[in-house]
Amino acid sequence: MSVFLTTAAAAAAAAAPDAGAGGLPQFDLAKWPGQMVWMLIIFAVMLFLFAKVFVPRVGGTIADREDRIAGDIGDARRLKAEADKQAADAAAEMALARGAAQKLAVDAKAKAMADSAAKEALEEARLAETFAKAEARINESREQAMSHVREIASDTAAAIVAHLTGREASGDEVKAALASKA
Repeated sequence: MSVFLTTAAAAAAAAAPDAGAGGLPQFDLAKWPGQMVWMLIIFAVMLFLFAKVFVPRVGGTIADREDRIAGDIGDARRLKAEADKQAADAAAEMALARGAAQKLAVDAKAKAMADSAAKEALEEARLAETFAKAEARINESREQAMSHVREIASDTAAAIVAHLTGREASGDEVKAALASKA
């Protein structure tokens, strides 16, 4: 391998006879005008490419992004406004529905109370009628019982007199005795 490296180095030295004399080509003043020309050509080509190709593409991309972002922000604001409007409409509908439900509840409560009062009045009238009938029957029974009390009392008095005295009292005597005590 070392033989190959020495022959390669000898071939390179023979091909460049003045390579060892001057050093680096950038520092050789005789080669500066050619290097300056190539530097200006490369600079001009790069300036042209940047000015006409790369910067407009990047600028177009940035402008497209800005337009897309502005459009998205506009859409978002529009959608937010629609959502706010829909939320306000829904809140208004909820308020109307709540009011209607409260009115319905109040009406139902009033109707139930009216029905209850009517039923209560009807039941009270029925109870009063039943109470009046019962009281009339009681009074009739009392009158009937009171009409028979004199009879019962005279029968009882006659039986007691017969039992105590051993003799039966007449109906006129019993009536006279009861009349004198009444």
